Amino acid sequence: MFNDFYQNKRVLVTGHTGFKGSWLSLWLHELGANVTGFALPPSTNPSHFNLISLDNLVGHFEGDIRDLETIKHVFDIAKPELIFHLAAQALVRDSYNDPKTTFDTNIGGTVNVLEAIRQCPSVKAVVVITSDKCYDNREWVWGYRENDPLGGHDPYSASKGAAEIVAAAYQRSYFDKNGQGPHLGLATARAGNVIGGGDWAKDRIIPDCIRALTTDQPIIIRNPQATRPWQHVLDPLAGYLLLAARLLENPDKYSGAWNFGPQTYDQTTVRELAERLITTWGSGTIQSPPAKKAPHEAHLLHLSIDKAIFDLKWQPVLDSSSAINWTVDWYKSWHHSQETRQELSVLQIRKFAELAALKGQMLS
Repeated sequence: MFNDFYQNKRVLVTGHTGFKGSWLSLWLHELGANVTGFALPPSTNPSHFNLISLDNLVGHFEGDIRDLETIKHVFDIAKPELIFHLAAQALVRDSYNDPKTTFDTNIGGTVNVLEAIRQCPSVKAVVVITSDKCYDNREWVWGYRENDPLGGHDPYSASKGAAEIVAAAYQRSYFDKNGQGPHLGLATARAGNVIGGGDWAKDRIIPDCIRALTTDQPIIIRNPQATRPWQHVLDPLAGYLLLAARLLENPDKYSGAWNFGPQTYDQTTVRELAERLITTWGSGTIQSPPAKKAPHEAHLLHLSIDKAIFDLKWQPVLDSSSAINWTVDWYKSWHHSQETRQELSVLQIRKFAELAALKGQMLS
């Protein structure tokens, strides 16, 4: 899918112990990149990071993204050419409980990474991963485009909107051809809700479903009619990898914001997702408790991916049914064997790359 583009490239991934970060780091390792990861220890047990023994495959550094000096030290050691910044406080409900940590991590941590980049001459391209929730959600029925207003009702969404503004300011002030620093490509990536094997975070639909199914408990759904841009984790990661490659080739053309999500016709409610997962798993029940006072959560959220389709030549490889099937296959294998899942994850990455190549999603 990416030919030999990433072979021997020096790549730094922040947040590599998390769900998306561990999948991305494993994929980069498969592509022959020299990967360095910087993150806090895994926040769940089990975790995809530990199950695939990622610390044996990449340079593994533990630390807090809020600590600028430690970040600079890792940059000095790794001398990265490419940066994927995923480290974040990633849970909406946690942002209500601890807004300061959310803002310090998601805004201040992004500032720290960009400061380290500004002082690291080896860096040539940067992809800052934010969230589909960075938009000022008006509960529109159509998808948000990259030039729509940023905002956020809750601290998490607001922190991601602010991180977008910070990244844009650094790009214009320091990294474009008229800036005061090194000329490099910097893009932000706004992905929808990802699903896939190896996620055990709290308050996410797939981990909640798997915990219920593996203990013969009913799946509890808070907002059954809420619609989200669900997609398999490998789909946005393919977009990130493609975007980073294009940034190296033409930083001025590809810098800026990009959406990665499912096709418009493939939107699914929380309840529909849970029902389809139960069907694929082979058992399970759903309960929706009576509504009670709870922190605000968006009801309707769609992304427009036209820019990525037409300008980046990226498109989703897996529809929602395939994404659910791949997710269930991963968890079933883990549940029945309880052994390392590195081989299964690698096989899914390779199968995904083959399907992407058949769809013409390749570097050229």
